[in-house]
Amino acid sequence: EIWKAVKVICRSVGDTGASNQWKYGRELSVADQLTADCHNANDANRPAFLFHLGDVVYDFGESAYYYDQFYDPFRNYPAPIFAIPGNHDSFVVPHTQPADEPLVTFSRNFCAEQNAVTPEAGSLHRTAMTQPGVYFALDAPFVRIIGLFSNALEDPGVISSEKGKWPDVPDYQLEFLSAQLRRIKKEKYNGAVLLATHHPPFSYSPAPKRGGSGGNHKGSGEMLSEIDAICKSEGVYPHAFLSGHAHNYQRFQRTVSFGGKNFDVPFIICGDGGHNVNLLVRSRKGEPSHEPPFGISVDYLDSKTAVSPQGLDLKHYDDKNYGYLQITVDKQQLKIGFHHVASHSLLQTRVDLVTVDLASHKVVAN
Repeated sequence: EIWKAVKVICRSVGDTGASNQWKYGRELSVADQLTADCHNANDANRPAFLFHLGDVVYDFGESAYYYDQFYDPFRNYPAPIFAIPGNHDSFVVPHTQPADEPLVTFSRNFCAEQNAVTPEAGSLHRTAMTQPGVYFALDAPFVRIIGLFSNALEDPGVISSEKGKWPDVPDYQLEFLSAQLRRIKKEKYNGAVLLATHHPPFSYSPAPKRGGSGGNHKGSGEMLSEIDAICKSEGVYPHAFLSGHAHNYQRFQRTVSFGGKNFDVPFIICGDGGHNVNLLVRSRKGEPSHEPPFGISVDYLDSKTAVSPQGLDLKHYDDKNYGYLQITVDKQQLKIGFHHVASHSLLQTRVDLVTVDLASHKVVAN
């Protein structure tokens, strides 16, 4: 039935895992709101699935914590949940047995061969997802999401060996991304194309001498440079880029010259799904932190690129509240909104929205 729809709605969120009892209520508030929204929506506006941006289970993806941090909070969520692993879903603690490594557990619960109830689900009836792998392409009406696995480092994100810098990381994902973009071009696909990684390509940090330092996690410029190079080679650039990892909400607008046209591309971080919310700017060496105004130019963050950047602006952010993304796509437009979740109730408010025209790759007024 989903393929008969005139639009598709999905949700996306990152960093939901609650690593201790004090954080558990935060995760529940987000999961409960996501669940309530599904149950309360009419048929035309009910989300079709949830796309998780990684760090499902803290601290290190242990099997023992999947029930408390994933299955129980989402026990009543009535739609499929897809996921890419975050660094906490993939970091291997020394002396871990191969059968207990976190990606083995992640794959059992998200990349199963069939819809079976796993040991991690306990007495609950949510079955494992059947993604083809920890990186994959998801086809839905009007939208194709290419999810990449940005590996286990705290920072930066890594999708390849980077020409030998990370010899233990294979280059499979570069080949995979090339193949997916080539397929999009060959098919003359006219829907929305989204890229998703756990680690963000951009994360705000003040320009030198502006006071304070960036938040807990920085951007991954080398990773973006590799992605840009493949996009340029294949002649396809995504309509938007989603990520988590930094525990707040940030929306950048990057303008790139691509194929002789200027594209407006939202780069969105939604890493405030329950684990924590971190300030955008921290004080440093006695210097006060100065948070930036909405819309400030941050071109200095876009220094490693294989495309022609025409500007990078921090359009909106929220480093105080938990929340999630609502993504709506039809034949003409992609809309991505950020919704607050109040920790003391199920009240929520959309506080930001960006709309992209699919044909022109231009952001339009809401």
